[in-house]
Amino acid sequence: MVTSLRKAYNAAFTEEQYNAFVDKLNSEYPGAIDFKIAETPVFIDKAFGNKLIDACESIVDIILDPAFKTLTENAIPAKDSVPGENDHAHMIAFDFGVCVNEETGEHEPRLIEMQGFPTLFGFQSWFPDIQRQFFSIPENYTQYLGNYTRDTYRDDLRSILTGNRPAENVILLEIKPHQQKTRIDFYCTETITGIRPVCITELIQEGKKLFYMRDGVKTAVQRIYNRVIFDELNAQKDQLGSFVDITQELDVEWIPHPNWFYRISKYTLPFIRHPYVPSTFFLDEIKQVPHDLENYVLKPLFSFAGQGVVIDVTQKDIDKITDPHNWILQRKVQYADIIETPDIPAKAEIRMMYWWKDGWARPKPAINLARLSKGKMIGVRYNKDKTWVGGTVCYFER
Repeated sequence: MVTSLRKAYNAAFTEEQYNAFVDKLNSEYPGAIDFKIAETPVFIDKAFGNKLIDACESIVDIILDPAFKTLTENAIPAKDSVPGENDHAHMIAFDFGVCVNEETGEHEPRLIEMQGFPTLFGFQSWFPDIQRQFFSIPENYTQYLGNYTRDTYRDDLRSILTGNRPAENVILLEIKPHQQKTRIDFYCTETITGIRPVCITELIQEGKKLFYMRDGVKTAVQRIYNRVIFDELNAQKDQLGSFVDITQELDVEWIPHPNWFYRISKYTLPFIRHPYVPSTFFLDEIKQVPHDLENYVLKPLFSFAGQGVVIDVTQKDIDKITDPHNWILQRKVQYADIIETPDIPAKAEIRMMYWWKDGWARPKPAINLARLSKGKMIGVRYNKDKTWVGGTVCYFER
């Protein structure tokens, strides 16, 4: 997006250079990267970076409102509610599409979704360091947000995840973690923090206490870095066999608590008013369906990874929904063809990753990720056989 850097990067790029970069990534964690690494990062200047931060901070203000928990109480499905909820989400992600303002012609971010849930906090600290070994990235551009450096970022990552407990008493909890597409992040997180990924089927329960086997030793679980998504758990429970019911009262700390996945989510979007947040409505509260439905998308509240989203909405799609209180109608975001590539331009989506340590007054911006697309939507199935697409990172001008 920074024209001079884009031209210089593209002019210097070679396939051999890119292949060597990917080979290096794969050599450090063999077989762990299960998604396409894009050929290019995204360069963000200070002006656009400030727009992203402004939008995020405005949403944070809403989350900080004392009425927020009351406002989002119905967001949590009763069957998935977990006791012992704390007073804030330890991790929040804001997803923005890069768009063009129709009136001014300027580039601007527009919020797509948000989640009170972890994302690739380990991987996004690791892979840009490798990228710099193969590509020329200016020293005054960084993947870190705020005033973070590599060392201060990793110090806070360790502190937030462990809560000053021994790493062996903290686990990263997931469903079949070594089969997840994001498993590379689990391994990077373990390298940085010492926290191991553990499958929910491997938990051992004794009363309200949990344990797991670590190097053949039954080890107490005092704190859980939660990566379990209930939608996925409910879909797979018949194939998993027996596992601990994590919706019961347990003697553990949650990072973040599972209820925040629902509180800070698509459910929150209708409550936000900001120039960079598209108009969003609960489907059951719409008095009159917009006449220009082609400019909207229909999204289920309780799904993940884009499942169930209707892009080209018709009245028939709305009429066949039997639970409108579980759906939102969101004004469509028109991604800009913003990233110049050797063939056609790519669209970009940017995830701003915040975290919130106990004792802080508000969450802080920490790091980011980006995804490039040339298809109808962001995602692998829309970008098959395309180049200069996939997962990447933004480098922000200091």
